Amino acid sequence: MDIEIRDNVLQLDIHGFGGIASNRDYAGTAFKLSGKMWDIVKSNNIKNKGKNIWVYESEHKVFAGVELENGPAAGGLESKRITLDRYAYFKHIGPYNRIRESGQAMVSELAKRGLEVTLPSIEIYGHWTGDESTSVAELLMALK
Repeated sequence: MDIEIRDNVLQLDIHGFGGIASNRDYAGTAFKLSGKMWDIVKSNNIKNKGKNIWVYESEHKVFAGVELENGPAAGGLESKRITLDRYAYFKHIGPYNRIRESGQAMVSELAKRGLEVTLPSIEIYGHWTGDESTSVAELLMALK
C-alpha cells in the first residue's frame, strides 16, 4: 500500500452541509448531505472545483462539501475550514464501494508503522468518468 506521510500543512475551505451520522451510517449521511449541497450549487450556478469532499469528525459528525472557485458561500451553504498539520495520504483507484476497505487497510498499515490516526479524516472524490475501474478518491487521515 503506497501511503505518503505528509508534514506540509493542508488547508481546505469547503462549503456544503454537516450532520450527524445516525446509526453510524456515515456514507448514507454524506450522500444525503452531498445531494443537498449539489442541488444548491447547481441551482445557483455557483462556480466550484467539482470534487466532493467528505469530512468525518468526532461524535459521528459528517460534512459534505466542495471547494468554491470564488468568494464566500451562497445559497445557504455552510462553510468549513479544515487544517491538517500532519497526515497520511493514499490514492484509491477503483470502485468507490471499496473505499472503506482501503481506509481500513490504511489504518492497519499506519499502525504497523507506529503511527496513530486521529480525526478528522477526509475523502476527496475525483471527477466521475463512468468507468468504476478508473474512479479516484483521495483518502487523508490526520496523524497525532
